[in-house]
Amino acid sequence: MIAPVASMPDSPTPSSSLTPPGPRRPFVLVTGMSGAGRTTALRALEDFGYVAVDNMPLPLLGDLMHSTTGNSGKMAVPLAFGVDTRTYGFDAHDLARRLDELRTRADLAPRLLYLDCDTETLQRRYTESRRPHPLAPDRPVIDGIAEERHMIGRLRDQADLVVDTSTLTPHQFKQLLLGHFALGSQAGMRIAVMSFSYRRGLPREADLVFDARFLKNPHYDPTLRALTGRDPAVATFVESDPDYRPFVDRLEGLIGPLLPRFDAEGKSYLTIAVGCTGGRHRSVAVAERLAGWLRGAGRSVSLSHRDVDLRGGPAAGSNSGMGV
Repeated sequence: MIAPVASMPDSPTPSSSLTPPGPRRPFVLVTGMSGAGRTTALRALEDFGYVAVDNMPLPLLGDLMHSTTGNSGKMAVPLAFGVDTRTYGFDAHDLARRLDELRTRADLAPRLLYLDCDTETLQRRYTESRRPHPLAPDRPVIDGIAEERHMIGRLRDQADLVVDTSTLTPHQFKQLLLGHFALGSQAGMRIAVMSFSYRRGLPREADLVFDARFLKNPHYDPTLRALTGRDPAVATFVESDPDYRPFVDRLEGLIGPLLPRFDAEGKSYLTIAVGCTGGRHRSVAVAERLAGWLRGAGRSVSLSHRDVDLRGGPAAGSNSGMGV
């Protein structure tokens, strides 16, 4: 079982009583389905400035937090701690209770990051890596996945952030984490604008989704078919649709007032997705325009085109680099 959180850094003379109150210490608990990208997440958090520790026995978590609290005038370091069903001492119900206790502390800003993934993708990742599922070493992988979902589902309900990595590449995954867990000067709401193909499914990480399929399609113009929405000729063609300008104006009119409200709510990351049939022309052109408008408004924006280079090849969700 897990060592009581109350006895972790809460000694009779806690460090918070010896120093003036300061910013709450970032603490990210990373958990979720085995094979959903916990190791990738911890490496990314380490790149952002966190001390990242994976699969350390849970009874030792208190010692780890105490040793990194920043005594003798040093600042407490941001900490990321990876845990799943393989971790010694794991118990989902007890971990959820201890996390609730941590959330009451004035010196700590704990957040639970839960990584999920669809069963088909998890099966493929285990097949590609030729590793058995930790909960079903001598049984089919799907048995272990089902058992783990039952064991760990309570933590998904308790999570501050749930990320489904089924269709994310490692780079997209890292960018999403950067938006939510950046430290210091990187902090503040970051906006990701992306284009996508409806044929390959909705991006699961999207907060706002807009459909550009009603616009004139450059695909049917032989001189434009091989180009993308990043090419001026395609952008000009899309903009020539009489409904393009009203659509963009309404889009900006809708998103603009939302941004300060998101800021006030403390939202750290916003993903705006624009889709069309193939994800190469109309959605790309609109996403480029939207990203430019947001940057002109002083926003921190990343721009990506999920399916622009895919022509009947592997599905956009192919992300074997996530690993298990």
